[in-house]
Formats: sequence, C-alpha cells, structure tokens
Amino acid sequence: MKIFRKAGKAAGQVFRFILLLGPVFLMCAPIFLLLSGSVMSRQELSQYLAPLFGNAEGYIGWRLFPQYPTGEHYWKLLLYTPQFYTVFWNSLKLVAAILGGQLLIGVPAAWAFAVYRFRGRKFLFTIYIVLMLMPFQVTMLSQYLVLSRVGVMNTHWAVIFPAVFSTFPVFLIYRGFCGIPRGLLEAGRIDGAGEWYLFWRIGLPLSSGGILSAMVLGFLEYWNLIEQPLAFLKDKALWPLSLYLPEIGQDKAGFAFAASVVTLVPSVFVFLLGRDYLEKGIVASGLKE
Repeated sequence: MKIFRKAGKAAGQVFRFILLLGPVFLMCAPIFLLLSGSVMSRQELSQYLAPLFGNAEGYIGWRLFPQYPTGEHYWKLLLYTPQFYTVFWNSLKLVAAILGGQLLIGVPAAWAFAVYRFRGRKFLFTIYIVLMLMPFQVTMLSQYLVLSRVGVMNTHWAVIFPAVFSTFPVFLIYRGFCGIPRGLLEAGRIDGAGEWYLFWRIGLPLSSGGILSAMVLGFLEYWNLIEQPLAFLKDKALWPLSLYLPEIGQDKAGFAFAASVVTLVPSVFVFLLGRDYLEKGIVASGLKE
C-alpha cells in the first residue's frame, strides 16, 4: 500500500508540474520570441513576417532557434545608432532623478505618518491612499495644467516632478516604519536621542527593506514610462528609451527586436538584484492599516 501511495503522490506531483508548465511557457513565450528575433537575419525575418505585412498569404511562421544566427542588429544599434545612447541617457537621468527625489521626500513623509501622532493624520493618509489608486488618465489634465503654469512643459522636469511626489512609495515605506517597535523609539528619547538621531540611526536601518522595495518597484515602473513622456514631451530628443522603438517594417524588424532586448536588460537586472525586497513590497502593499 505504501508503494501505491508513493506512486500516486509522485504521479500527482508530475501532473501538477505539467499543469503549471503550460502557463509558464505562455508567459515566457514572448521573451523567447524576442530573443530569437533579435538574432535572426533580415532575410529570415522577412520570410517569417511576410504574412504580417501583407506580402504573403497564410499564417506567420517562427523558429525558436534561428537557422543562421547573427548579431548584426545589435552591432547596428550599439555602434551605428548614436541617437540610441541619447534616449538611453534620458532614461537613466529620469529614473535617477525620480528615485532620488522620492528618497528625499517620500522617506521623511512616511516617517512622519508612521511615528508622529498629529491632528488629521488618518484623514491625510486616507487622501494619500485615494491618490495612489487614481490612474494617470484621471490626473493627466490637472498635471498638464499645473506643469504648463509652472513652465516646465516639454522638459524632463515635467515627467520628474509628478513622479517625485508620487504617493505609492510613501505607502510602502510607511509600512516598513510601522514595523519598528514604539518602545524602542521611546527608549531612545529617554536616553536623550534626538528625532534626527532616531530617524537616521534606528528608522532607516530597521526599515531598509521597505525602502529598497519601493526603489525596486519605482525603477521597474519609471524605466518603462510611456504615457507621461508622450503627454508632456513633444521633442523626440527628450524621449526615454521606452519610446525608442522604430517603425516596424520588414527591413527594421530585427533592429526593433534588438532595441527591445536592450531595453529589457536593466529591468531584469534590477529585478534579480531586488527580488526579495520586491516580494516584501508587494506583501506590504496588500496589508491594511
């Protein structure tokens, strides 16, 4: 009987593995197609994509492993396309400025909400939550009017300012500060520690997980910005890397695949480095006060 139970248990595990393998493959299939398309020759891509552009009848064919792999698309992108480095630098500048501003503004704001008790605190924090739930389409017009009034339209500041004052990182970092025992802070005050010392020496080290999770989530979001640059930046020289996808034709399909892969690499790298902190941030965002 034990043998049959073990065999049934093993068969159940194999069945669950096969059942989960299908969704995993569907989720990863676009990445595999992107990688294989970036190393295909132009002739092979033209052959496979001909039905898509109306040059042939039938369905689109595809090979996961190209017949004749080539790196010509990457060489063209990295060595013979200087405007690519312009948009790459734009993305780095935007993300660095936004995350730096969120650290300077969001961390003290979260500390104030979590540690201090003042009149209207819960009401103000509720407003923060409501603003966090609003999509960009709802606040786009008001942001446009304010930014136009300030005079920063068609500059990178038009994208940086609204993102710096985003409420979502405040919410995540606030959860980390709430995990600090209040008795520890009171003991520090009794020993003569000032508020700045408590924030710098106790608050930041103990809540570093929440801060890093907010930074990881912020990088993944702002590295892939599309709507805000399209709405606030008219000059294409100011566009970030997420908008740098040339018009996809049969002659530029491989170039577009290579640009997409290069755009994906920093996000994957940051995700792998901050995976544990990202999981903590997702768990914290689902908790109620």
